[in-house]
Amino acid sequence: MTSAGPHLSLWKHALGVVPDEVWDRTDLETLVLADNDLAEVSERIGDLRNLRMLDLGHNKLRQIPQSLGRLEQLRDFLYLHDNELSTLPSSLSRLSRLRYLNISENAFEALPEAVTGMSGLLELRVTDNRLNSLPTSISRLVRLRELHLRNNRLTALPDAIGSLVELRQIDLRGNPIAHLPENLLKLPRLEKLDLRWVTTLSPSTWFTELERRGCTIYL
Repeated sequence: MTSAGPHLSLWKHALGVVPDEVWDRTDLETLVLADNDLAEVSERIGDLRNLRMLDLGHNKLRQIPQSLGRLEQLRDFLYLHDNELSTLPSSLSRLSRLRYLNISENAFEALPEAVTGMSGLLELRVTDNRLNSLPTSISRLVRLRELHLRNNRLTALPDAIGSLVELRQIDLRGNPIAHLPENLLKLPRLEKLDLRWVTTLSPSTWFTELERRGCTIYL
């Protein structure tokens, strides 16, 4: 084990199963369990109440423990990318301090409702999934600055996107987008709208106004 005070990294240790002694480390503030062929994680993870950062990426997880919602100090990063997830437990909506969430490279067909409860998110990465749409409840992420949706199945964005007034970047590359709401004009801080590899969208007349305000649109 690589441990420095309240920081433990077990990256790429071929664990298969997390040793019980890890769950005894209630002092931990950061925990890296990435790339370990993990198929499950114990509910005991909910005992690590001091965690600020958790990395469970690059594993074989099909579900996340409900107890993860007890980690209300988790505020820096939560990496769940490159797993086999199609749902997230509703308890994760309690992670209202979390600023960065990565659930890319999974099997989500819909954005889990728990994600829209994470009101502190600044950056959300949901690339390389199977999303067909975004829920109107995404309007709750009023602090969000970056929204990464590359390589999904989105044909449109909801009007509710206009509520995310802190958004700086929207990445829609590789989606079959056919329509974008004019509500994007309500985003005063939008700097980048990435539409590369989108072959199904005709540029809207209001794109000119977005660009006039300083938003770069990549087509």
